[in-house]
Amino acid sequence: MKRSSTLTWDQLRVGLVILLAVLIIGVAIYKLGQAANLFAKRYELIAYLPDANGLRQGGAVLVAGQLAGSVKSIEFLPVDADTTRNLKLTLAIDEGVKEQIRRDSKGKLRTLGLLGDKAFDITPGTPKARALVEGDTVTTMLALDYEAVIAQASSAVTDMVALTKDLRAITGGIVRGEGSLGQLVTNRALYDQLNGTLTRANTMLASFQNPNGTVGKMLNDPTLYNRLTGVIGSTDSLVIAINSSKGTAGLLLRDSTLYRNLVGITKGADSLMKSLSSGQGTAGKLLTDQTLYDQLNKLVTDLSAILADIRKDPSKYMKGVIKVF
Repeated sequence: MKRSSTLTWDQLRVGLVILLAVLIIGVAIYKLGQAANLFAKRYELIAYLPDANGLRQGGAVLVAGQLAGSVKSIEFLPVDADTTRNLKLTLAIDEGVKEQIRRDSKGKLRTLGLLGDKAFDITPGTPKARALVEGDTVTTMLALDYEAVIAQASSAVTDMVALTKDLRAITGGIVRGEGSLGQLVTNRALYDQLNGTLTRANTMLASFQNPNGTVGKMLNDPTLYNRLTGVIGSTDSLVIAINSSKGTAGLLLRDSTLYRNLVGITKGADSLMKSLSSGQGTAGKLLTDQTLYDQLNKLVTDLSAILADIRKDPSKYMKGVIKVF
């Protein structure tokens, strides 16, 4: 059977649909490539990291948080003593942001979102530093370790759980009436006692406010205040008078004559006490000589005996004394 060489409408319609689909796919690929900067001209920079946990080949490279390239390759370096340069990153950067990346720019790993993919983020430089060119190295800095943060957060959550258990135990004890606070919450008798105490305190405060009582007069009557003010004024005048060096009190405070006289009297008394203690003079002998003390004691005893005998028989001693003329 001979096939017809002319196109039917159905065949033409299928061809148009396929052509339209290819056109749509091409536009989509172009837009996606434009959005991902796949068709932009790029240059390569180098970065060294101790580790690149979560960062993959083809991962995003950001400049000031904006997509500006991708990670072309991640290579291990030979093992050496420098553990800060374990990995070599080759970065494919768009030429359009070349002026933003300079010698003083810093690169670090960054998480897109709290738990998202890793990206290499570069901070813009300043005009005083030159722009990096093909093959230059981007200075890196340590990034925040989210695993350590999560570990600390886990510890904090554990502490919070323990604190919640303690609070639950405390509130349970209060509800059961344990301890002073529990008694305050659950004991009706204690509540009544506190209520009574507050009532009495209120009554006492009301009595204090009574203007006829002592406390009320102290609070409301200015007479006591005026008297106290007068006393303070008189005291102030007295202090001024004393400080003026006039009168006995002022002279006692300021004149050194009395002090010198007292010092002289003290020295004289000290010399007198030394003389008495050393047994010099009559008074010293009286204090230190036992023989003189015994003689004086005997003399006093004999005089007492004579006086007693005179009282008994005064005529015995008075004979011949009285003469009659």
